[in-house]
Amino acid sequence: MFHIIIPARLQSTRLPRKMLLDLGGIPMIVRTAQRAMLSNPSSLTVATDSEEIFNICQSYKINCLMTRESHSSGSERLSEAVEKLGFSDCEVVVNVQGDEPFIDPEIISSLADILTESTHCSIATCGAPFSDGYDFIDPNNVKVIFNKNFEALYFSRAPIPWNRSKWVDVASVTPDISSCALHHIGIYAYKVSYLKEFKTLEPSELETVESLEQLRALYHGHKIKVLEWRKHCHKGIDTQEDLEKARQIICNL
Repeated sequence: MFHIIIPARLQSTRLPRKMLLDLGGIPMIVRTAQRAMLSNPSSLTVATDSEEIFNICQSYKINCLMTRESHSSGSERLSEAVEKLGFSDCEVVVNVQGDEPFIDPEIISSLADILTESTHCSIATCGAPFSDGYDFIDPNNVKVIFNKNFEALYFSRAPIPWNRSKWVDVASVTPDISSCALHHIGIYAYKVSYLKEFKTLEPSELETVESLEQLRALYHGHKIKVLEWRKHCHKGIDTQEDLEKARQIICNL
């Protein structure tokens, strides 16, 4: 058993009012919620600071919760939401981004399952093998390295681990990337106890330098389980180009 929470702000830098953009006659946030429901959660809630998003979700009979406008991250919004929803510490919440209308329901349920089974991890996330060296050196592609138990050791925008015996410089990076590094996919499952604690955890310098919030958990001693995902994974909609591609996919369904 697990819950899904979808944090949803109306304002977006690249795509204004992204959550409400039309995808085949249905707002993006609604399509994402409908898709996520296919993973069979115990509950699904959209957590928003927008009355407009709230009203639209209600019109589609999607549970929605009003949260504060002051949150600086989706995790902060989740922290408020689990308190208001009254979830117990041992329950699992999967954070689905509102701009992922094509998310695979199986990735949601799989993350929830591995975290539920883990007695000592607070978070679960996933990663996919890199396709080539170009993807590996791209700082927009976050790398995750992990131990023998598939628990994260570190996340970085830098190409890690660096093959000292083969690579002289970035130009010499080859496609045969180490199997102990995966391309991080930004979906998370959390123990509710961690989300309640999150608001008390100070950001670390590592988090600030890399601009990766998940490093806060590692810095404060929490363990993150890593699921290796080898199936195709649609990325979120961040740009106008992404939006047009998404609309084309829906037209072709």
